[in-house]
Order: sequence, then structure tokens, then C-alpha cells
Amino acid sequence: MEKKNVLDIFDQGVVFLPDLEIMSAEKPWYPHPEWKGVFLKDLVTGKATGGAFSYHLVRVWKNCEVMDHDHETQWEWNRIIDGTGVFLFEDKEIPLADGQTFVTPPGVRHAVSAHHEDLSLLAVFVPALV
Repeated sequence: MEKKNVLDIFDQGVVFLPDLEIMSAEKPWYPHPEWKGVFLKDLVTGKATGGAFSYHLVRVWKNCEVMDHDHETQWEWNRIIDGTGVFLFEDKEIPLADGQTFVTPPGVRHAVSAHHEDLSLLAVFVPALV
């Protein structure tokens, strides 16, 4: 039996909320409006959570990056689900690999780069980003 890619598992999975089931496969991928090679899939938006949080899949193609930015009001929690890269957090450069997690408080500048291979992660924003 062939092992499934971890990104495919999340991309085809189901998100369960008390009164809602969200089929990941029915949600579209779309390119980030500003960052080349970065793609998003909004699995849970603030509409479904009363603005409490949002939950997204993010793909960063090889040699591309989520450019330096911050979020004024959101905490951001990310889990690497496939690939490797670098997390730039204030003055720190942290290598990323499958299974690692990083958390960014509101107002803290950060970036994510995929150097040698594509990078996929789950991103949760509290309160909701979208």
C-alpha cells in the first residue's frame, strides 16, 4: 500500500466543528495576492467561528517566501506538515522541518522561506484573519 503525502491528507480531509463539517477538497487553493509562489486554502474562516479563529493550509514553493510581515491583532500558530525551510523571527533564523511548530505574537515581524524544496504548513490565527 502506498503511503499518502501528508499535505494530501490535510488537503482531502474534513474539519469538524460542533455544527459544521468542512470538506477540505471543496475549498479552493488561491495564490497569495502579494507573494509569488505562496498559495493559501482557507479551511475555517472567522464566519464559521464568530471571528474567534481561522485555520488555513499554506504552500510555499521552492525558492519562494512568505515575506517579512506582522499581524496587528492576531496570534499566529503554524505547524510544518511537509518540507523544510527557514523561519525568520525578529533577529533569529530558525531551520524548519516536518512536525515543528512556531508561534508569533501580534505585532512581531516574521517571514518563512522555502529554499531547497516546497514547504507546507497549517496556520491558525487568533482572532480570525479572514
